[in-house]
Amino acid sequence: MKLDADQIGQYREQGYLLLPELIDEAALDRFEARFEDLVHERVARPSKMTVMEDVMVVKGAVTPDSPLHAINKILSFEDDPVLMEYAEDPRILEAVRSLIGQSLMTISTNVFNKPPGVDGRHPLHQDLRYFALRPADKIIASWTAISPCTRENGCLAVIPGSHRGGLLPHGDVDWEHVNFGFFGIEDVDAEGRVHVEMAPGDTLLFHPLLVHGSGRNKSAGFRRAIAAHYASADCERPDVPHKRQPVMKRIAD
Repeated sequence: MKLDADQIGQYREQGYLLLPELIDEAALDRFEARFEDLVHERVARPSKMTVMEDVMVVKGAVTPDSPLHAINKILSFEDDPVLMEYAEDPRILEAVRSLIGQSLMTISTNVFNKPPGVDGRHPLHQDLRYFALRPADKIIASWTAISPCTRENGCLAVIPGSHRGGLLPHGDVDWEHVNFGFFGIEDVDAEGRVHVEMAPGDTLLFHPLLVHGSGRNKSAGFRRAIAAHYASADCERPDVPHKRQPVMKRIAD
């Protein structure tokens, strides 16, 4: 999926690019089945993987019907051979390399699970808040819908062009239930939001300075997605004391 000049121009201008039907149904089925196996502990969880419960479950505000209703996300699946197929998919890598270069490494991998019955919102934020590597233009996210992502179930919302500014101040948000590590931008005009509804297999590439977030799941089903952040091997780590060292994996050229 090598990007053409118009697609590259759109990404540079808007800070994101939607690639419809990039990942096939068979691959999505494998990822979803693996996610469920990991949640139910039917397979061993790699030591560096984190399986995170939703804050409402942790605090006892809701009682989950099953483990699948309790989990907010899986973080760091670099050592899982099935989920890592996503981050190493040639269709994604060719598109990513069109934007940040040939030599890549993953710096963050996630399966996002937004169950019904919990708040589950993610405040408007910039992903660069979580990364120490620079420059920002050499980092990119790939975010693929496993299930339909709609306004009703809390699809992503983005502010086009917001990546052209710098890293904005982030802080805690004044919500009753906010998941661990979910910070929000302290002063942002949300009127320019675009809600990006996606069908299964649709993939959104976006810049780490793009302001984005997601809403509540008001449906009776799950909203699931799989994502990887990539950085060019040319990126460097300046002295940013509050950033942790991420789990990283070099992608074969």
